[in-house]
Amino acid sequence: MPRYAHVLFDLDGTLIDSAPAILASYRDAFAAAGREAVVPIDASIVGPPLLETLQMLAGTTDAAVIGDLAAGFKASYDSDGYRQTAAYAGVGEMLQRLVDAGCTLAIATNKRLLPTRLILEHLGWAGHFAAVYALDLFEPRLPHKAAMIARLMQDRAIARNEAVYVGDRSEDGESADANGLPFLAATWGYGSLSRAEMAPHWHAVATPAALADAILSAEPI
Repeated sequence: MPRYAHVLFDLDGTLIDSAPAILASYRDAFAAAGREAVVPIDASIVGPPLLETLQMLAGTTDAAVIGDLAAGFKASYDSDGYRQTAAYAGVGEMLQRLVDAGCTLAIATNKRLLPTRLILEHLGWAGHFAAVYALDLFEPRLPHKAAMIARLMQDRAIARNEAVYVGDRSEDGESADANGLPFLAATWGYGSLSRAEMAPHWHAVATPAALADAILSAEPI
C-alpha cells in the first residue's frame, strides 16, 4: 500500500492551466454587463471563489451588480469556455500512476462544482476521482477551503495520517494545516509559491513526476 492512501487535490493551477478560459469568461462577463474592471483581469486573479473575485474586479459588493456579472461569467464558462482548459504536462500520467499504486484520489477546489465536473470529463479524468468537492456542493455554501477539506475527510472517513493535500497557493497550505494534513506545493502552476511564502513544514515539488515520487515514498512527507 502507498504511504498516503488518500491524495486530495486542488484543481486550478495544480492539475490544470485554467487561466486562459477563466480570464476570457471574466472579460465576457464585464463586456456583457457594460462595465469596466477596476483591476487588471490577468492570471493573478485566478484561484479564489467566483463571487470573491468578481467583487474585487468590480470594486463593489453590490448584490445586483455581482449577480449580473456572475450570470455572465457562468453563461460563458459553463457553455464552451471551460473547453479551453489544458492539463499541465505530466499530470495525466501522475494521476494514473497514483491510481495504479492504490491511492484514492479526491478534488477539493474553490471552483464551482459544475465546471469542475465538466473539466474532469473533458480531460478524461473523471474516473480517477472518488470524490469531487467544491464550496457550492452543499447548502448553505461552505465558507472556505479548510471547511471543505474537513467535510470531505469526515464524509469519506479519511484518517489524517493516511492523507496528503496538494495545491499551489498559500491558502492551500493553510487549509491543509487546519486539517492536520501534510502539504505538497505544486510549483509548476501560476499560483506557484515562492521560497519566502513556503512554511517550513510544507514541501515543494517541481514536476508531477516528483509529486508522485513523494507521495509513493515509504518515508512520510
